[in-house]
Amino acid sequence: MAASNAGGAGSVIGDTTTTMMWIAGVPALHVADAFIAAIVAVMFSGIVAARAQQRYHPVTKNPPAHLHMDWGHLVIVGLIIVGAIAANIGLDFPAAGVWAAIVLGGFIRKTPWYEVTKAIKGSLFLISLVLSASLMPVKELPAPSPESAFGLGFVSAVFDNIPLTALALYQGGYDWGILAFAVGFGGSMIWFGSSAGVALSNLYPQAKNTLVWLREGWHVPVAYVLGFMAMYLLLGWYPDVLAGK
Repeated sequence: MAASNAGGAGSVIGDTTTTMMWIAGVPALHVADAFIAAIVAVMFSGIVAARAQQRYHPVTKNPPAHLHMDWGHLVIVGLIIVGAIAANIGLDFPAAGVWAAIVLGGFIRKTPWYEVTKAIKGSLFLISLVLSASLMPVKELPAPSPESAFGLGFVSAVFDNIPLTALALYQGGYDWGILAFAVGFGGSMIWFGSSAGVALSNLYPQAKNTLVWLREGWHVPVAYVLGFMAMYLLLGWYPDVLAGK
């Protein structure tokens, strides 16, 4: 989950929060600054997690020979990404491009609609989480600053980063690259802090044990702090009023 959120933190099509920023008018290159923090975070968290994975299931030198890449599915993934970008630029509605790609992909590979039933529970939980967060009596966030952006990373793990990003965009005045990393990677600290965690825990219910998550995933908060500080020290703080003003 940490790797997924780190990878999406600097891309306007890599995470729900960064896509929200892009739709609101944040330039893609500003968001891409978050890759600096993401690289540092993954270098630390990835090594710790890889060692834990190796203890759990060691890497084998000779993998099964029957494994192969399904290029058809890879093409469908590419169509979805291209569709989202094209629809956002041309229609200001990326979801249209995503669904058009899904329908078109049905002619390449049979669409596994049965997966929808497996995803309903997690989707309803995520929607309820976002709705609950949006109903909280929070009209604005603390004044934008490096310190408040840093704190939002921890808040996003429990408040859900989607409504948190919406509030930040409405308020304006943030360094969007720093915020992208904060709300994107920060949500990795707890399993329900981002849509990636909800999806993952839907496949592996044991991940919903928050205490175990915090105990075994201690390296994620540490990686967040290291990544945030590296980005801030290298690039500084350059706020942009933009957004919902």
